Amino acid sequence: SERACADNSLTTIMIKGILVFNNHGKPRLVKFFTHYNEDEQQQIVRETFHLVSKRDDNVCNFLEGGTLIGGSDFRIVYRHYATLYFVFCVDSSESELGILDLIQVFVETLDKCFENVCELDLIFHVDKVHYILQEIVMGGMVLETNMSEVLTHIDAQTKLEKTETSASSIVKAGMASAPSRAVAAMNTLKQSTPFKR
Repeated sequence: SERACADNSLTTIMIKGILVFNNHGKPRLVKFFTHYNEDEQQQIVRETFHLVSKRDDNVCNFLEGGTLIGGSDFRIVYRHYATLYFVFCVDSSESELGILDLIQVFVETLDKCFENVCELDLIFHVDKVHYILQEIVMGGMVLETNMSEVLTHIDAQTKLEKTETSASSIVKAGMASAPSRAVAAMNTLKQSTPFKR
């Protein structure tokens, strides 16, 4: 019944989940906007990979959701780029073409941020990938579809991080040199004032 209450609240969420996995089904990004326990999430990733990977490249890029993701009430919209599948699980009332454009914006933004994005970027820069995604989609709702706006926010965040990093390194450098300055001051003090016995 707790699940039934959660399912009733899904009517306002247009994007149920965003998955990115490679050609072998290894998840590289998993973001759900409704609650699933870890086992359910893994089953959804496996089922979605099975549904999407067996399709020919010349068929449309959307299909009915799998049994675990909501069946006919939801659609799976995906794009396959090189070694990665980008999959959005959306409400059936959503425009599939609009979601395809949204996937394109996400991928192009990743490409600009990582200069020719590849699977390893998603693995080694998971925080940045999640940040980029949060600039586009949050809480299952689309926030921004203009790539220039998204990039402006990401650049501002990157500058802020660099400023904080440089300020932090200045403080650390000052703290690191403090002991050596104290030793130097003690040596100077010892040389200038001889001890009397």
